[in-house]
Amino acid sequence: MKVYILQKRILSILLCTVLVLGGLIFYSRTTEDGIIGVFSNQKRLPIYSVETNDKKIAISFDAAWGDEFTDNILDTLDKYNIKTTFFLVAFWVDKYPDMVKKIYDRGHEIGNHSTTHPHMSKLTKEQIANELKTTGDKIAKITGKDPVVFRPPFGDYNNLLIETAEELNYHTIQWDVDSLDWKEMGVQPVVDRVTRNVKKGSIVLFHNNAKYVSEFLPLVLEKLQEQGYEIVPVSELIYKENYTIDNTGRQQKN
Repeated sequence: MKVYILQKRILSILLCTVLVLGGLIFYSRTTEDGIIGVFSNQKRLPIYSVETNDKKIAISFDAAWGDEFTDNILDTLDKYNIKTTFFLVAFWVDKYPDMVKKIYDRGHEIGNHSTTHPHMSKLTKEQIANELKTTGDKIAKITGKDPVVFRPPFGDYNNLLIETAEELNYHTIQWDVDSLDWKEMGVQPVVDRVTRNVKKGSIVLFHNNAKYVSEFLPLVLEKLQEQGYEIVPVSELIYKENYTIDNTGRQQKN
């Protein structure tokens, strides 16, 4: 009798286990997007930096508010023979179309930084696509070239954003070295923060209208070049295919 009761209990446990697993599998296949479920809900990451043996980095400028210092930035970059990436918001493009053309004509990459500078993790797929397409079209109309890199405003992202950007042929880009130039702490804090924290494959964040950019940028570039770094646009640093991104956001070639 005891053996019979024990067998029944084991069978009950097995049956419950099968039912639970079946329910989870069914749920995972019937989530809203039909892909991400219980067993595949892996957080996607943008590219924060790149694993490389070359002493190569990218510096980038986000442009959303004003262009007071942009000419000076371009002159400084020319002086040190450096090409970089400017991430532009649509209302900046609308306000300064001649500057957009000038940035591109001077050999720099133009990236997409959204249309209205929203927190994009709060948007629907349709809204995300509209933010990217609107700005991408405006940039392409001026430069004749579609942007291929995208930086979300505020560094705010989720899986839906990254996947939608991929569908529109964008690589989503963050940074691993934040200059904090927007805090307006002065020149030397920015120089120290950037030059002490870069490593091979770093992506550095600046802003085109940072208060002291005309003063700190030459010093940063001189020190980075003295340290032996080659500075390139973001799309020349990242891998376009056959890569993985680890849990720190560092892109690695497979």
